[in-house]
Amino acid sequence: MSEGAGRIHATAVITVHKYEPSAYEEPTEGPVLTRIHVEESFSGDISGEGVVEFLQTAPSEDSASFVGIERVTGEIGGRRGTFLLQDAGTVQGNVVSGDWFVIPGSGSGQLAGLRGEGGFRANLGEGAQVHLDYWFE
Repeated sequence: MSEGAGRIHATAVITVHKYEPSAYEEPTEGPVLTRIHVEESFSGDISGEGVVEFLQTAPSEDSASFVGIERVTGEIGGRRGTFLLQDAGTVQGNVVSGDWFVIPGSGSGQLAGLRGEGGFRANLGEGAQVHLDYWFE
């Protein structure tokens, strides 16, 4: 726990169970736009299930940029409920990384008032290491 700011540092590992990409625009010139449906689980300080829709484009073979919104249903710090994460990140070669934050007002149940910011990093095809510095309003 970080002192002073009232924030708690949580870490977890994500395991992806479903990864379903589908192109939604394929222009004759320029990068394809892809929607990716992902279902995953969290283990660690954050435990539970997540479902997310990503919008991604890959301007070259070894790089991509994406945004997404994820609903997490589970537990943080002994409190159960749901909350939404807004993600933005990149793929560079074999590494996926990015930042996320808890959408204000999205917490439910014992997670009402949850706020937080953090990020994630993974080698493609492996579980992502994630962190979230969180607090309650």
